[in-house]
Amino acid sequence: MNDNAADPNADQTADNPLGKVAGKSVSERPVVSFRRMQDGTREDYALLDRSERDYVLALPDHILTALRKLDQSLPGYPVSRLEHSLQAATRALKDGADDELIVAALIHDVGDELAPYNHAEIAAGILRPYVRAEVTWIVEQHGLFQTYYYAHHYGRDRNGREKFRDHRWYQACEDFCANWDQCSFDPDYRSEPLSSFEPRLREIFGRPAHDPRFVGQA
Repeated sequence: MNDNAADPNADQTADNPLGKVAGKSVSERPVVSFRRMQDGTREDYALLDRSERDYVLALPDHILTALRKLDQSLPGYPVSRLEHSLQAATRALKDGADDELIVAALIHDVGDELAPYNHAEIAAGILRPYVRAEVTWIVEQHGLFQTYYYAHHYGRDRNGREKFRDHRWYQACEDFCANWDQCSFDPDYRSEPLSSFEPRLREIFGRPAHDPRFVGQA
């Protein structure tokens, strides 16, 4: 009789190069000692800090992946959400906008899949640690400003943005929506491909987070 065949707990390492035992993945990466955060040590949190810094290096790749997923989202429009985003970014580029605004136009709807009713907050949250406050505010408020173009068709107030009339970035947000966002649903428009914006995206999201040189003073 083969003892290994009879024993479901027999060592499977030789047949399992990924190190999966009893359905679990065995990682060689170091992990913290705690099960509750209140029990963590200085060494634990130093380890997590290093791990987070390494993980953040891949942020541009994660954002690019999220953008590509927009190619299959929100039916009903004549173009995909990705194409809409590329059109908005292309219009910003052609208008001579700076890189922060171009990338903001590119990712302004990236939160649509997981937060369809407050997607602007998601995009603004992604941008906030890396760009000046004006750009973050424009993206955060663009959802409200966009209602000017359609809210009255639902019997709602299209002038909700007027509460920000005296804000120093009101005009910039109005222009963002009028010139780049609301007009970017055109199947005949020739937008630049995602790859053409990738260097700008990688530069911005490769910056140190919350660096005053980019985001300004708190």
